[in-house]
Amino acid sequence: MDTVLQTALLLLILLQVKHVFADFFLQTPRMLVNRDVYIHFGRAEHAGLHAIFSLIALVAVGAPIWFSVILCVLEWTLHYHIDWIKGMYSNTKQHLPTDAGFWRAFGLDQLMHQLTYVAMIWAWASFAI
Repeated sequence: MDTVLQTALLLLILLQVKHVFADFFLQTPRMLVNRDVYIHFGRAEHAGLHAIFSLIALVAVGAPIWFSVILCVLEWTLHYHIDWIKGMYSNTKQHLPTDAGFWRAFGLDQLMHQLTYVAMIWAWASFAI
């Protein structure tokens, strides 16, 4: 296995681990309430946590700092909006964890975040090495 592929897989693992912590262990009540409101400090803070951890992951695999900062600003923007769209949908539909619609929205939200990581790894492989 060549070094680029090994590093890409390491970056994927680092992004997956940071996602679990930022999305499931480190969310505060402020990050979880009023998710349908567009201007939302808690959501900005949550997306910022993701971006900071992604910055650490990118720098850890040797990505240039300037590249990593730009990529993480883009990730922050995408994460903020993905979560806002899910919040809007969930508030409108009033789905509970016992409803299939809740899990469809949750699954699509997680898919969009995972596709963001695929795009980030593609950008790293295309522009940073």
